[in-house]
Amino acid sequence: MTTPSSAYQQQRQTLPVGVTLIFVLVTLTAYVPTLFASELHHWPIGRLLLFFALGFAYLAMGTKGWDLLVERTHSLVYAAVYFIIQAAIVSTTIWLTITLSNTTWVMMMPIVGQTLVFSWLGSLIISALLLASFALQLLANGASLSELPSTLISLGTGMLFVLIFSYVAIREEAARNEIERLATELQDANRKLREYAIQAEELATTKERNRLAREIHDSLGHYLTVITVQLRAAQAVLEKDPERALNALQKSQQLAQDGLTEVRRSVASLRESPIDNLTLLDAVSELINDSRAAGIVTEFTAQGTERVLSPQSKLTLYRAVQEGLTNARKHAHASRVDIILDFQDPDTTQLTVADNGVGTSKTDGGFGLLGLQERVQLLGGTMRVETAVGAGFHLHISLPT
Repeated sequence: MTTPSSAYQQQRQTLPVGVTLIFVLVTLTAYVPTLFASELHHWPIGRLLLFFALGFAYLAMGTKGWDLLVERTHSLVYAAVYFIIQAAIVSTTIWLTITLSNTTWVMMMPIVGQTLVFSWLGSLIISALLLASFALQLLANGASLSELPSTLISLGTGMLFVLIFSYVAIREEAARNEIERLATELQDANRKLREYAIQAEELATTKERNRLAREIHDSLGHYLTVITVQLRAAQAVLEKDPERALNALQKSQQLAQDGLTEVRRSVASLRESPIDNLTLLDAVSELINDSRAAGIVTEFTAQGTERVLSPQSKLTLYRAVQEGLTNARKHAHASRVDIILDFQDPDTTQLTVADNGVGTSKTDGGFGLLGLQERVQLLGGTMRVETAVGAGFHLHISLPT
């Protein structure tokens, strides 16, 4: 089966749905004036029956025939068969009535509009053949050559108008169909985005829970280990040195209290953000004040003008400062921490937390770094840790705006 052209596909998909109404109106326009012609009453019964049969065939071919031969087959071969049959019907009708009426020529116009299933060249060729057939019938019935040009120009202009009008109608219908298709695709895309957002939220929740589990494990495990050591020391010297044993028990009690505080802090992070009603600079300033109150020299520099960040970005930067200060105080034994929050780049917000503590030879494991790294990655940012034994601890975070 012949594959239709792209022009045919567009015409097939966007042919106006009023084609049946068009053929009915055109048939009435062509036949009604002819029925009132006086000569019609002198026709033989056979010619009269042929006249009405041609009208019925024209109407049937223009509607059902178009659907069966063109719409359903998608074949240019069958489309050509359709136009040959319709051209024969119209030419015969005009031949029968050319001496009675000058209105049956309008039957050519819907066919001309349908020729847009072919290329423009194909449409013009078929229109020219219909025009030539009409001219030959005029000449055969005694029309003069001097009258022929004006008649053909008028009819040709009408055909050209029909072609242009049909083309514009097809384009408008195609545009509407395209808009509907895009709207449907957009709805599908929005539905998928909502599904992805739910999945991302569930994934983020799972990752956050894993991070908190690791954080609680790291901090609580540390405290329990030290408490165990202190209790064993107290047990060992309880009889010989009660004062030393008491000191070890007091240390164990303090460590247990610190561990409980850490667990409460981790659990609190599962609830609403502690900085919902604060700007990032105000929230960081509170952390810095707490650090200074603990005896650590803490310097804070904000570069550029603070911008509005997403709640997730703001909380991540806040947690990063909190983690850096906690690390400096409890693990790095630092005496000074420098914090820089940089808003100068319009595309990123950058944070640097640097202390002068003991440093470490590795950057993985505890201190909440793994959980912080996960937070940053979920936001599409980057995190870099620079540390070495005796060289302090430097944390660099960059988040997209």
